[in-house]
Amino acid sequence: MFDLRPVAHPLGMILAVMGAAMLLPMLVDLWHDDPHWMVFLQCALMTGGFGAMVAVATRGGHRSLKIQQAFLLTSGLWAVLPAFGALPFILGQPEAGFLDAYFEAMSGMTTTGTTAFPTLDPLPRSTHLWRALLQWMGGLGIVVVAMVFLPVMKVGGMQFFRSEGFDTLGKVLPRAGQIASEMTTIYLLMTGACAITFMLLGMTGFDAFVHALTTCSTGGFSNYDASFGAYLGGPEWGASVFMIMASIPFIRLVQAMRGNPEPLWRDRQVRAYLRWICYACALIVSYRLLSVDQDVTLSEVLRETVFNTISTFSGTGFASTDMMAWGHFPLALLLIVGLIGGCTGSTGCSVKVFRYLVLFEAVRTQLRRMHSPHRISPLRYEGHLLDQDVVDSVIAFFTLFMLTFGLLIVGLSLTGLHPRTALTAAWTAIANIGPVWGPEVSANGSVVDFPAAAKWIMIIGMYLGRQELVSVLVLLMPRFWRP
Repeated sequence: MFDLRPVAHPLGMILAVMGAAMLLPMLVDLWHDDPHWMVFLQCALMTGGFGAMVAVATRGGHRSLKIQQAFLLTSGLWAVLPAFGALPFILGQPEAGFLDAYFEAMSGMTTTGTTAFPTLDPLPRSTHLWRALLQWMGGLGIVVVAMVFLPVMKVGGMQFFRSEGFDTLGKVLPRAGQIASEMTTIYLLMTGACAITFMLLGMTGFDAFVHALTTCSTGGFSNYDASFGAYLGGPEWGASVFMIMASIPFIRLVQAMRGNPEPLWRDRQVRAYLRWICYACALIVSYRLLSVDQDVTLSEVLRETVFNTISTFSGTGFASTDMMAWGHFPLALLLIVGLIGGCTGSTGCSVKVFRYLVLFEAVRTQLRRMHSPHRISPLRYEGHLLDQDVVDSVIAFFTLFMLTFGLLIVGLSLTGLHPRTALTAAWTAIANIGPVWGPEVSANGSVVDFPAAAKWIMIIGMYLGRQELVSVLVLLMPRFWRP
C-alpha cells in the first residue's frame, strides 16, 4: 500500500508555516487600525490549524522518501498551497471568487506575476503584502526543490548538479535542511539589501519591502496598477541589479558568501546569461533609437530597455512602460528571451540557460560527427563530460516544453481569445513571466475579463511550468506507480 505519511507530514508542516506567515499582514492592518486584520487572523487559524493537525497525524511516518513520494510531494506543494493562500482573497478584499483567488495565489506561488484582480491601487496594505509574501515563499521554495529534489529525480538534466549528498533519496531530507538553511540566509540578505536600496532610491518603506519581496523572488507583483511605472528612474536600475542576482544560481552565491567567489565568475551559465542580456538590450536600444522620435533621450531609452528586458529575461515581469509601443521587433525579441529564462538553481523560470547551452553543445557535436563520422566527439560542459542521460533529459524537457506551449496556445485560442492574447498568455503561463498583451487584457495588465476556461488553462500552464513539467506529468503514468 502506498504510504502517504512521508508526503503529508512535510506538507502539513509547510501549511503551518504558511498560516504563521499570514500573521504578518494581520499585524500590518492592526498597526494601521484597519479592521481587515480579522480576515488574516481567521485565515491564519484555518491554514495553520489544518497544517498542524496533518503534521501531527502523520508524525510517525518514515523520514526517507521513495521516488514516487518525492514526485508527489513536489507536485502537491504547488497545488495545495495556493488553495490555502487564496483564502485571504476570498474572505477579505478584494472578495474574489474561488477561480480568481486561486489564479492569483497560483500566480504568486509560481512567481508568475499575472493578476486576475480588476484593480490593485485600492486594496489594503495587508493584501498587497500577502501577494508579495506568496511570491517570496514560492521563490525560495523552487530554489530548494531545484537543488534538492530535481537532481535526484533526474528532471530536465538537473542530475548534472547532483552532489555527493544526493546518492540516495534516504539522504535527501537531512541534506535538504542544510541546503535550505544556506539558501534562506542568502535569500534574506538579498531581500534586506534590496529593500534598503529601494528606500535609498526614493521608495516608501512599505513599498520598498513589498517590491523587494517580489524582486528577489523574480515574481513581479506590485501594489500599483502602474506596476514599476510608479517608480521611474533610480529604482529601475536598483531593481535590475537584484533581478539579475536572483536569477543566477544560488549555490554560487552561497559559495561567494563563504569567501569563495571564483566559481561565480567562472560559471559558464552565468557568463552566458549576462552576455545574452547585453545582446538583447543592445539590439532593442539600437532599434528604438532608429525608430523613435528625436525628443526621447538616449538615457531614457537605455533605462527603459535595460529594466524591462532584464525583467522579462529573468521572468520577474515588472513593467515600467508600454512595451507594445516599442514595435514588433523588440516584442518578438522579448518573447524569445522570455523562453530562455534565468539560470538553473535560481528563482528564475522558463527553460533555463543551462539547458540551452547543453542543446547548443549537442547540436554542435552532432554536426561534427556528420562531418567526421569516425571522430570521437564527447559532450562536455565546463570541462566535465556530460552523461548521455543528462543530454537526453534536456532534449526531452525542451521538446515537452515547446509541445506544451503549443497546446496552451491552441487551448486558449479555443476559448475565444484574440490570437495575440492567446500566444502571450500561453507564453507568460508556461514560462512564469507575468505580462500578457492583447485586446482582452485590462489597462493594468489584469486577465480579469478572460473566460473562466482560459483562466483554468493558464493555471495549468503556470503549474506545469513552475514544476518543470516532467515532475508533474510522470504522475499520470500508471507504470510509474507500480512497486
